[in-house]
Amino acid sequence: MEIKIKYLADGTEKIALISKGDWIDLRAAETVELKTGDYKLIPLGVAMELPHGYEGWVAPRSSTFKNFGIIQTNSMGIIDNSYCGDNDQWHFPAFALRDTVIPKNSRICQFRIVENQPQIELVTVEHLGNADRGGIGSTGKE
Repeated sequence: MEIKIKYLADGTEKIALISKGDWIDLRAAETVELKTGDYKLIPLGVAMELPHGYEGWVAPRSSTFKNFGIIQTNSMGIIDNSYCGDNDQWHFPAFALRDTVIPKNSRICQFRIVENQPQIELVTVEHLGNADRGGIGSTGKE
């Protein structure tokens, strides 16, 4: 499977597959300084053409909060394969929980490609016909 990548920022390190795991790291395309409470769409310096029938899931790396004190405002980003133009740059929507500086080329998020949801049909019913589990948070209660 092939993914076409256009690099939009000079000096952006090339995307590379990692030997452990199947998520692919993305990097800040510029140095970003944020104060506590600031929000910024951090440019990732790439536009991509994902294969037809697939979408990209973007999430923070496990070390992003520890290293930079930022969280992704939408928890996980979804990029569908129609977002594939030369200037459709990928971004990381960051909210700073402390003052921070993110140097250019810092690995701040990761992505993977996932096959689109199959065609489904939504059916309204009066009863599902299954036993209740006990509601949210009921697992593990004694």
